[in-house]
Amino acid sequence: MTTGRLRRTLGLRDAVTVGLGSMVGAGVFAVWGPAAGAAGGWVLAALVLAAVVATCNALSSAALAVRHPSAGGTYVYGRERLGEVWGYLAGWCFVVGKTASCAAMAMTVGAYLAPGAERVTAVVAVLLVTGLNLAGVQRSVSASRVIVSVVLCALLGVAVAAVRPRDGGMALDPTQVAGGEVDAYGVLQAAGLLFFAFAGYARIATLGEEVRRPERVIPRAVVLALAAVLVLYAGVALLVLGVLGPERVASSPAAVADTAAEVWDPAWVWTLRVAAGLAALGALLNLVLGISRTAMAMARDGHLPGGLARVSGSGAVPRAAEAAVGVVVLLVVLVVDLRGAIGFSSFGVLLYYAVANAAAFTLRREWAPGQVVPVVGLVGCLALAVSLPGASVLGGSAVVLAGLATYGLRRRHRDGGAAA
Repeated sequence: MTTGRLRRTLGLRDAVTVGLGSMVGAGVFAVWGPAAGAAGGWVLAALVLAAVVATCNALSSAALAVRHPSAGGTYVYGRERLGEVWGYLAGWCFVVGKTASCAAMAMTVGAYLAPGAERVTAVVAVLLVTGLNLAGVQRSVSASRVIVSVVLCALLGVAVAAVRPRDGGMALDPTQVAGGEVDAYGVLQAAGLLFFAFAGYARIATLGEEVRRPERVIPRAVVLALAAVLVLYAGVALLVLGVLGPERVASSPAAVADTAAEVWDPAWVWTLRVAAGLAALGALLNLVLGISRTAMAMARDGHLPGGLARVSGSGAVPRAAEAAVGVVVLLVVLVVDLRGAIGFSSFGVLLYYAVANAAAFTLRREWAPGQVVPVVGLVGCLALAVSLPGASVLGGSAVVLAGLATYGLRRRHRDGGAAA
């Protein structure tokens, strides 16, 4: 085993697939209920707000990835542009927040594929994707490509059925898509929850050491993946709100499946549930992939145990980091609550991107949009983070402070040893 570099085997299509696989499963089947519960009939406004913040984050991340094409994403950007502590903070928030995302996706797999046996199914899902990732990144990308294709076909089928003429008119009613009293705080909170669905494009940057021609491929892949998902999410939001209405969406743990039940023959709804399970499985696969690369980068710098930096096998895979992430996710799955996991994950990831935007602001003299885009992204990330449910904000803040305390102790121990 070695602590060498990873192999550059991923092209543009592979990188876009990783981004799509990470985002499609996370958002389409998991966030509509919590978002509608917060924003009511103004979910679309919250979606637009989340999209603006996500776009700023994507552009900042792409600009940074061109200049720092190494595994680790914002952990590396923060360290190189702002200083060691900021890089550590970004890496800590990413690993903790995305571990919660992994648990949420694993539970979503169980909720759609095996209602009543969610935790057992979630454990099996974590073991499956960990084993697949241990086999090498190219196998993971191939699996993501298949999953994304199946999910898009299923969603297209629901959309066609919703607008199909029938007795009494089509199932989709545009008049109930938006409306009602505006709650600004609720819209902000919904945007923060919906941001959970957009965060997958970071996976492209964290795989920077495995992408061919990263200075060209990463920015293009980030923009293409995000643009495609924005269109998809807007379409699904119109679909579930137009068929179910905001109140039914808010009370539904599986809004897309309930929408399919309204527009399809009930005998065929199982196909949508299978697609949802596959989508969540694909997101889980790519989440574990990204967390392990960040953990590997942090281990290289001594912030995590050095054994996690090792790569091994003919595919040069960070197997120690992959296995460690899998074990931690399994532990979280045993106690996780889906709604709480989404909020907690969003809090950590929004802080992660706040660091990314702060780092991108240092590029303002060499990157034309650098005087505006990072500022909007930074302010947006912080505003959405503090507007999340109180339990998520308090829990996330406690974990962040614990991480900073650990960093301070390690730094003091290291400096004391060097002085001696």
